[in-house]
Amino acid sequence: MLYVILAIFGCASGVTTVLFGFGGGFVVVPVLYGVLTATHGANDAIGQSAMHIAVATSTCVMIVNSIAATRKHQRAGNILRAYVWPLAGFIAVGALLGAWAATRASGDLVRVAFIVYLGVTILDCVLRQGFMAQHAAQTPRPLGQGVVVGGGVVIGTIATFLGVGGSVMTVPLLRRRGLPMAKAAAMANPLTLPVALVGTVAYMAAARSLPAALAPWIVGYVDLLAFAALALGSLIGIRLGAPLIPRIPDRLHARVYILLLALVMLSMLLI
Repeated sequence: MLYVILAIFGCASGVTTVLFGFGGGFVVVPVLYGVLTATHGANDAIGQSAMHIAVATSTCVMIVNSIAATRKHQRAGNILRAYVWPLAGFIAVGALLGAWAATRASGDLVRVAFIVYLGVTILDCVLRQGFMAQHAAQTPRPLGQGVVVGGGVVIGTIATFLGVGGSVMTVPLLRRRGLPMAKAAAMANPLTLPVALVGTVAYMAAARSLPAALAPWIVGYVDLLAFAALALGSLIGIRLGAPLIPRIPDRLHARVYILLLALVMLSMLLI
């Protein structure tokens, strides 16, 4: 029953991935953290590592989500290569730093950082012009070299540390460069892949610093059983969500994006 529930939430993560570029982390992290703390308690080794396991498993699920969603968006013509490369390369560099920091930080610190970052992002999107609405005749602007290099490293570092894939930074960034919401969300998927790959390898390699394996089905901090259930559900969700991409009005798309961020932050505060 537990894995059926995870598959259902995996389906939800697939829908948010293909429509909003979330990569799954904003759904997977709160759900898996809540499940692990509820089933193992605070004194169990898995319960004590719940946040690390949730973030690590999230990055693994994001590999599946980002590849599948990128293919869907590519067929729809929403992927603009000029905004993907070389930004993705610098995101990968930052992801190495973020993964190193996350494996050495406490679970409580990662959880608090996750909540604080969501709050800051929501306020930025609501209060600063350029995200909620755009002029119909607005022409997309290219990314500057400083944004590509510095922004890419920062995005990769924060995204891997929190296990969120970077969409919470890349979508507002590309949105303010004049891209419609559908294309900004689409580009978040290929830009999530370097974060997902680097983060997964780092969290699996973290097994060497653990005194013993947390469980036979957990490699480092990656819960393989939870990953299987979540990934299967996410593929179904991506398939269900893809036809909705061209049907959502741009302004509504942006508002729902903010609403989902707020719901995730609330869920983490309540857990």
